[in-house]
Amino acid sequence: MRDLGHFYIGGQWVAPVVPRFLDVENPATEAVAGRIAMGGPADVDCAAAAARQAFATWSRSTIAERLALIEAIIAEYARRAADLADAVTEEMGAPIALSRGAQVPLGTSHFTTAHAALKDFAFASQAGATRIVREPIGVCALITPWNWPLHQIACKVAPALATGCTMILKPSEVAPFSGQIFAEILHAAGVPAGVFNMLHGDGPGVGIPLCTHADIDMVSFTGSTRAGIEVAKNAAVTVKRVTQELGGKSANILVDDAGFPAAVKRGVAAVMNNSGQSCNAPTRMLVPHSRMDEAAALAGEVAARMTVGEPDGEAQIGPVVSRAQFEIIQGLVRVGIGEGARLVAGGLGRPQGLESGHFARPTVFADVDNGMVIAQTEIFGPVIAIIGYHDEADAIRIANDSDFGLAAYVQAADPVVAERIALQLRAGQVSINGAWDITAPFGGYRMSGNGREWGETGFHEFLETKAVLGCPA
Repeated sequence: MRDLGHFYIGGQWVAPVVPRFLDVENPATEAVAGRIAMGGPADVDCAAAAARQAFATWSRSTIAERLALIEAIIAEYARRAADLADAVTEEMGAPIALSRGAQVPLGTSHFTTAHAALKDFAFASQAGATRIVREPIGVCALITPWNWPLHQIACKVAPALATGCTMILKPSEVAPFSGQIFAEILHAAGVPAGVFNMLHGDGPGVGIPLCTHADIDMVSFTGSTRAGIEVAKNAAVTVKRVTQELGGKSANILVDDAGFPAAVKRGVAAVMNNSGQSCNAPTRMLVPHSRMDEAAALAGEVAARMTVGEPDGEAQIGPVVSRAQFEIIQGLVRVGIGEGARLVAGGLGRPQGLESGHFARPTVFADVDNGMVIAQTEIFGPVIAIIGYHDEADAIRIANDSDFGLAAYVQAADPVVAERIALQLRAGQVSINGAWDITAPFGGYRMSGNGREWGETGFHEFLETKAVLGCPA
């Protein structure tokens, strides 16, 4: 039973101004796994004051000082890796192999890439007699989700530290345990008091006060599109910068070539990873109409073989994060059946043999029309929709026919064909044949948000640009 009764503010663990607590559930057992203190506006005031005071010094720190701090964080993070993996599995149900093999290592990757980028980053440049200076934006509110908790925390904290900003982190109240350990890591690594602060809480208690606070200069938010809209509205009153990584309904175009069977299997496996709870999951699989039956059979076979069970064992898929999320998934599966999509695998209810826990069945729909609800709505569960297309132009049209534009995927044996298609897709990150790059810019078009994270590109969201005229070269 974890008891997280304190916040990290000004380099110290402090009790909430007004005591209020929330129970945190283990989604695999539905039992209470711990409790957290819930912050409010007065706690935000304290954290903002600490961050503002620290900014005066940290914003003038040297590159060498920042590099040394990031190195210390990487070392301490490695020392606590097992603790972090256990926390992620307990709080949001990721299978322990996924926690150890991906959830935790992704956090490290963002610090190592930030360290590499910082070494050569140009904080100033010359244009004639004008010097262009890139300065830290100030105090940043970092609001992160529950689905890849350490990945999302690190991809914000690392560039904020590297660019000289100070910050207040609000991890998801649904999965707060790993965020608490993360704060312990930064404290042990020697982060100067007030540079990093952490508050637990929900949107009304902490999220809105962070967005509206006059002493906070920027909000970096990852979460649902619905919540992102509210963040932007609340931040508008102080005209602060807002960057958002929101929802997705990513298309995966499979070209009719020799690699088709393997591409179908990879696409299904990619959706089912993390119980389907990834904003960039390739949940719309686009296949030629002539190969719909083949794709459905292959996808159904993969889904049927997926093992679902306790996340501390050998299962490939654990529970979804909460009862609320489980019910959303069930409702949309029911809608898909009602819309006339062909249910190939999975469906309603828990997998056989699981009587408790928020376990959803790996589900495949075929013969889906792109206008259906299940093709346009982010389900955020282990559900894939297979959509047919006539030709390349039709596939591109369908892929772009979405309110979202976070990611897209192209599977083709011919690299010329793959690139031609990729360049016409309206998404922030397009992957060809499973390519992956943690340093590549990540973010979305349209309702998937604005701004970019990861690697050197992510630095720019935390910087203001100043032009100093009349400076000699």
